Amino acid sequence: MNTIVAPRRVRLLLIIALVAGGLAASCAARNVRDSVMILTANSDVNPVMQRYIDRGIGDAEQGGAKAVVIRLDTPGGQSDSMDKIVQRIQSAKVPVIVYVAPSGARAASAGTFITLAAHVAAMAPATNIGAAHPVSATGGDIGGTLGTKVENDAAAKIRALAEAHGRNADWAEAAVRQSVSATVNQAVQQHIVDYEATNISDLLTKADGRTVTVNNRPRTLSGLASAPRVTENMTLIERLLLVLSDPNIAFLLLTLGGLGLLIELIHPGIFFPGVFGVIALILAFFALGTLPVNWAGVALIGLAFAFFAAEVYVGGFGALGLGGAISLVAGGLILVSGSNPELQVSRWLVMAMGAVVAAFFLMVVRTLLRARRMPATVGVQAMIGRHAIARSDLAPQGFVFLQGERWKAVAEDGPVRSGETVIVTAVRGLTLTVRRRPSSPAPPSTMPTAP
Repeated sequence: MNTIVAPRRVRLLLIIALVAGGLAASCAARNVRDSVMILTANSDVNPVMQRYIDRGIGDAEQGGAKAVVIRLDTPGGQSDSMDKIVQRIQSAKVPVIVYVAPSGARAASAGTFITLAAHVAAMAPATNIGAAHPVSATGGDIGGTLGTKVENDAAAKIRALAEAHGRNADWAEAAVRQSVSATVNQAVQQHIVDYEATNISDLLTKADGRTVTVNNRPRTLSGLASAPRVTENMTLIERLLLVLSDPNIAFLLLTLGGLGLLIELIHPGIFFPGVFGVIALILAFFALGTLPVNWAGVALIGLAFAFFAAEVYVGGFGALGLGGAISLVAGGLILVSGSNPELQVSRWLVMAMGAVVAAFFLMVVRTLLRARRMPATVGVQAMIGRHAIARSDLAPQGFVFLQGERWKAVAEDGPVRSGETVIVTAVRGLTLTVRRRPSSPAPPSTMPTAP
């Protein structure tokens, strides 16, 4: 009977997987019955936030929680993710309370829709809400018929959300059409949100006794203030994906991925840069999928690496490398669309990466390629072109003396006499292929010629 023994590395990976699975199972099995689940959404609205909120509400529904509190702080984000979050809140089987917090937070743009979709909406002191006008992919107004359609659709959507929960529908529509905003005091006075709360305890105390419509049925909230609280944080994978959704990280991954692949193409045989480049590019395109990306910026970054490669192979005067640096910087600056400065790539990062990558290709890689093209100085190939002395007649086989050693040789251009100098033209195993060394032309004769 043959026994297959798993390598130590495989066994280690299996142990890690089992431990991770056990931890995940223990987290999923937490008792949330009759508790209040607290979620923290403090990033731009993107697929990662949408996945996290969907999972949190689902866990609360399955576990029998009394309510879900979404602690919200967002500058806005993608409309597709916003729509899915709104739909998930509207279809939730447990009450969802959106709490714009902590102090200094805001529910801007897409965050306004999410707040108004909640069964209960509240704000912490020194917070604000609004500025929900839709913008184009470049951050400007959407003109023409399309702009009118998008604006009317967003206005109707936010008005319907406000009316469904008895909130100020006129202000909600103005937030879309005129980009108006409101402080917490204004929001409470104009009945944009339900109330102001200083902390979670105050939030839940004021929510007790309210009657809301959950899943098309009236429901009175009770016992929230005294209910146990369960904080549902993002999983490790969700936190990793959230980090990747940062526009600066996306730009870094895109640049380093292109750099790794180009190094592999220029100097094949170095395995790590190619593998790293592929992984970085995959992560970069995932990150770009969570952002309002401008694909012209991606094209400019790709063009930059094409210029760098051309500079290395053509070996010009640096014009292509300069063009690559300009293309990389321009691509980084317009990589992410939108007028929100928090969803833009840092200008300092773009300039720094442009300078570093340009310097790398203009100096380091060029030097590496030049060294690779130099003739070998060691090994068998280094003998090609060397002069050897025939130690026997080569007709065509015999022996020659080269670098202090006696080698078997074959003459490729006719018999060679012992003692003649030959040139090595090829090496096949332990046999050299040689040819005669061209003889120097004889000096002109100084003897007088006969008349």
